[in-house]
Amino acid sequence: MPQKMTAKTIAIAAAFVVLPMTAGTAFASDGEAVYKKTCKMCHAKGIAGAPKLGDAAAWKDRIAQGMDTLYTHSIKGFKGKGMMPPKGGNSKLSDDEVKAAVDYMVEHSK
Repeated sequence: MPQKMTAKTIAIAAAFVVLPMTAGTAFASDGEAVYKKTCKMCHAKGIAGAPKLGDAAAWKDRIAQGMDTLYTHSIKGFKGKGMMPPKGGNSKLSDDEVKAAVDYMVEHSK
């Protein structure tokens, strides 16, 4: 019986280590998937003033405003230098999916 307890304990401990890493990977993948499905339409070509993915100069001032501002503009929409429709025009996206896409774009545009 002590072996079963040990194996069970090891399995539980491993789950606590592996699951958070898996969740982070899934979250990152979701950001990329949302970008490819919705955001890419404008952010790949700079349509309506959208900063292109990977264009550090175009993202610099936006990133400097902070992630909370980027999230708010992406979720609620924004008109300024360009135009950002709420949730990139895809109202079916959750706020968390939009945030994941923003994180993905920022990470690839520094």
